[in-house]
Order: sequence, then structure tokens, then C-alpha cells
Amino acid sequence: MHRLSIDIGNSSAKIAIFKNREIVHHQRLSKLGILDLAQLVEKFAPKKAVISSVNQEINALEEYLTKHTDYTRFSTLLTNGVSNKYTTPNTLGLDRWAAVLGANGLYPTVASLIVDAGTCITYDLLTSTKEYFGGSISPGIAMRFKAVHEFTGRLPLVTWSENDKIVDGTDTSSAIKNGVLQGIINEIEGFIALNNKKETALKVILTGGDANFLYKQLQNSIFAPQIVKDPYLVLKGLNEAIAD
Repeated sequence: MHRLSIDIGNSSAKIAIFKNREIVHHQRLSKLGILDLAQLVEKFAPKKAVISSVNQEINALEEYLTKHTDYTRFSTLLTNGVSNKYTTPNTLGLDRWAAVLGANGLYPTVASLIVDAGTCITYDLLTSTKEYFGGSISPGIAMRFKAVHEFTGRLPLVTWSENDKIVDGTDTSSAIKNGVLQGIINEIEGFIALNNKKETALKVILTGGDANFLYKQLQNSIFAPQIVKDPYLVLKGLNEAIAD
């Protein structure tokens, strides 16, 4: 049986077709339309479907999926066995909650620290007893470079790529780059160390747009054996939410 997971963000829609927990198809679209859904339904005939969206204008998509699948709109009310202790669940980002469910599906017997490195970097702990109390939200890489430039009078806007190496700052640009990038690595290691004190056998899962860069940088860390990278964690969590 196939299931369809859709994550609609501000700039794109990420789509996956699952057979049980295996991704058999994945794509990213700048805009998801009915024709795209029709092609997926015709090819894979998914029995169930779920959408997580930051955009409320999904009525037409939902209407189509309701006619052709057992459709569910994703929310923090879908727990799949995880106890949500967040005090304001209505303000909890859907991508954060989906990532928690994804971590639970991948590593159900141990605690997981989910590090989602996108516009912001979020840190969320799922305990070994399947409890979620919340986490932390920190500025992302691009946001930090922009802040250094915009909140000072003379410091330049520094660009970077995931192939950059972190080196000592020998001029202003490299000093900014070193400060931002090394600072984030230190921050992540600090969160891992903190949560290692709370949980044994902690698994650290990196996801999000900047996960590739951070994963490479952390390979020399003492925490490297704990760290895995999973670009599909949110989609996997959506799939977990509608699993039988």
C-alpha cells in the first residue's frame, strides 16, 4: 500500500510516496497543483494522503485528495504514540512536530535530538520514553550573516557555500565567516553535550537545507558517532502520522 506525504513550505512543496516506511518516489515543486496530484494518484494509487502546510490556501488540493484517498490534514493533534507536552501546541511549528514523529519512527527505542537547520535552527528533544517537551529556536546561518551586516555600520554582507571550510579570520570577511560558522558548530555541540546529560544512547538527527554543511563539519567532533543526516525526516514524520 502506498501513502502520499506532502510538505508545503513558503517557497516549495516537497512530496514523497511511501511504501510502508520506504520512499519510492520523491520530488520538489515550486508550486503544487491539481494536475501534479492527479499524476501521482494515477501512477501510485496511494490509499492515504497527508498535507502539512504553512499556507492555508490548500482547499482545492484537499478537496481532490479527499475524493481519491483517505486524506488527513496534518496537525499537532496527530501524535502516533508520542506524548506532546508543549504548553502551546497550537503555536508549535508543523515541521518541528513532523520531524519529532519521524525521529520516533526511525529510532523508537532511544532518545533523539532533532537539529533542523533552515532559516532558523531548531533543536527538539524526543525522550526515550516518547515524550516531547519542546526545544530551542536559534537564527540560521544566512540570518546570522545578514544580521552582522544590517545591524552594524561598516561590516559587509558575507556570502558562503556548503563547500566552505572554517578557517581563522585573517581579514574582516573571513573573521565574520569564522565567527558565524564556527559559532554554529559550537552551538550544536553544546546542545548535544547538554542533552547527553539528560539521555543515554542519544541519536542526533540533522535535517534541513544546511544539514549537508553541518554534517561535514561535525565529522571531526567527538559526537560524530551519534550524528546522522536525514533530508527526508519531515516527510517521514508525515508518513508516520497516517500509518496504520
